[in-house]
Parts: sequence; structure tokens; C-alpha cells
Amino acid sequence: MSTVTLPAGAPPGAEQAMARWTRAAGQSELRRMLSLTTRPGLLSLALGLPAPELFPREAYGEAARRALEDDALSLQYGPPYRRLRGQLAELMRRRGVDCREEQIFLTAGAQQGMALLARLLLEPGGEVVLEEISYTGMQIVLEPFEPRVLTVPTDLETGLDVGAVEALLEGGARPAFIYAMTEAHNPLGVSLAAEKRARLAGLARRYRVPVVEDDVYGFLSYDAPAPPPLRGHDDEWVFYVGSLSKILAPSLRVGWVVVPEWMTPKLSLARDASDLDVASFSQRVVSNYLATGHLEEHLPVLRREYAARRDTMLAALGEHMPAGTRWHRPPGGLFVWVELPEGIDTGELLELAVETERVAFVPGHAFRSGAGLVRRNCMRLNFSNCDHERIRDAAARLGRAVERLGHFRQ
Repeated sequence: MSTVTLPAGAPPGAEQAMARWTRAAGQSELRRMLSLTTRPGLLSLALGLPAPELFPREAYGEAARRALEDDALSLQYGPPYRRLRGQLAELMRRRGVDCREEQIFLTAGAQQGMALLARLLLEPGGEVVLEEISYTGMQIVLEPFEPRVLTVPTDLETGLDVGAVEALLEGGARPAFIYAMTEAHNPLGVSLAAEKRARLAGLARRYRVPVVEDDVYGFLSYDAPAPPPLRGHDDEWVFYVGSLSKILAPSLRVGWVVVPEWMTPKLSLARDASDLDVASFSQRVVSNYLATGHLEEHLPVLRREYAARRDTMLAALGEHMPAGTRWHRPPGGLFVWVELPEGIDTGELLELAVETERVAFVPGHAFRSGAGLVRRNCMRLNFSNCDHERIRDAAARLGRAVERLGHFRQ
């Protein structure tokens, strides 16, 4: 890690006044790369943004109007909205998970859910298990704890290497938790095979090691219904994290965790230290929207359009990427993981692509966890936030940038 660079104007000694982990942490590689993608006029495949034109704005407007007119407490401090917890319990049953509303804890998105669980489970300097290539949001959550990260590989067809997890546990490792994104992995796009899900849940039970299951893409499965999540195999050692950001709208900031009922008071204590309350208005708007049954109509629209955009991207990659490039067809989610021929550094490619072709993506090595594998020739591409024409245009620009990088090196 690099030494932190303080903003201009910080007084002498300010660095020493900060917590130790912040003194050791500089700007993340991902943040540095993403700063390149915010330039005006850039065609970006970098961020995992849903398509704004697919937001059901009229239905949201009606749900908000009813919250303001019919509920005097919609703009007030208050406890988590009980009706929404019951609706989310029903949504979980559609994912193959039986749970009671008392086991559902509302959060401000999945990121807060992961942060609260880490605070409950992880001691400073403790151990956690992550995949070698893992979602950066969890890595950011873990950073203040300065944990020892135990990494395991990922198979691009079947997901997390459960055998490697078992070897760690058999060898005596007792991590605070195992982090698993089981459906449409970010950034790899792979879903954990059904038999692996059952096996991983069994390991959690046998060794009494919790699994934090991140299932934010569980309702965005395109080619076939997603298998039940890990939480469907175990209700004591699997702690489920869900979110409506990808299927409704990110700014609503409505997520949830499913945990054993005894844990919810502990989660309340952890949350009170940061925000005391969760967005009461958003919870009521979402509840009103769910009560209309519109989600039943909305999800198929999202699945059809995102599947079509994925297929457009894969076809465009086949047309414009150089020989030797590989990618996997993601069964769901918002991303395609691309492996360029060896010798191409996607960090260099990003800077060249932004400067010469006005197109951006996220290099694969930004997702490296712990001492995990460095994939310098890989990149993550988002297909949900651009229409079909822009996806084809972006792939053509990327192809030209790859060709130009090759010329520069000759």
C-alpha cells in the first residue's frame, strides 16, 4: 500500500492524528482508475450502473405520492418499516429461501449490510476468506480491520473453489467469515454451481464458520432461473445480503440482510453507531411499489433487455477483439470478464483508451484481493448502462485501442 497523501491545506502532523489504517492506505487503485472514467464525453463501460431508461419512474412517483399523502411518518425518524420486511420475506421465498420477517434486517443498500456484518464478526487483525479476484466493496469494508486475507481461486465455469476453502479449514484456519458472491459474480460474471453451494453451506455448518453471501444479482438471471442461494441450504451459518439497487434504483438505498433472529439486535447496535436510522421515506416508497405487484412485470423487462445487451456485447467483442481474447458468457448480472492475450497490460490500455478513443473500463487487477493472483491482461466490462449502439461503438473503440497499444510496443 502507498502512503496516504493528505489534501492541500492539511496542517502539519495531521497524518499522525489519523487512525493507523488510514495512514497506511492511499487512494485505491480502483478509485484512481475510475477517476479517469469521469471525464466529459467519455463512453464508459466501467461502472455497474443499471439502465436509467428502465427505471419505472411513473410507478415510483405514484408510490412516493401515496407515502407523502397517506403516511404522516414517512418523513420522520422511525423504526424499520415492518410491512417492507414482510414483503422482502416473500421476495426471498421467490429466491428459494424460507425466512421470517423477524430475520430480515433493513439496510441502506448491500454495502451497509456487508459493513455491519463485518463489524459484528471480525476482530482487528482477524482472518477472512476471499476469492483471489473479489468485489472491491467488500475489500473496502475490510480495510479498517487490517485482516489477514486468505485467498482461494475461482473457476470461471463453476465459481469459487470450494475444495480450496475446505483445505484451509481442514488445515486449521478459522476465519471470521467466508465472503461469497454466488450469483453473477462481480467482476467475473460466473455463478457458483448448485452442487458447490450445498457443499460450501455444509462446510460452514461443520466448521462453524459463517458465510457472508452477497446476492445482489440473484434476480437478474437470464438464461435459466438462478439456483437457490446458499441461505436456502443453511439458516444458521449463512448470512444473506440483498439489495434492490440493481432491480429498482440505486438511489433508493434499500437493502437487507437475512440472519438468525438473535443477531438482529446486534445489527441494530452496529448500525446505530453510524446512522441511527434507515431511510424511512425510501422504505415506504419501495413498500408501496411492491404492494402494487409491478415488480412482477418489471423483472422480466430487465431480464430481456439486459440479456440482449449482454449478447450484443459478446457479438461485438467477437468482431473487434484480437485473436486469443477470451470471455465467458455470464448467466446473469451486469458484467463480462475479458481476458486479452498475454502481454497486454489493461492498466496501460485504460489510459490509452481514455486518451485516444474516449472509452473506459475497469482493469482486472483492480479486483485483486490480499496476495491473490494479479491478472494484468484482464478487464471488466459493464453492458447494462449503454444501449446496443453504444455497446457496439465501445467495443470498436476498445479494439482500436488494443491495436494501437500493440503498435506502440513494436
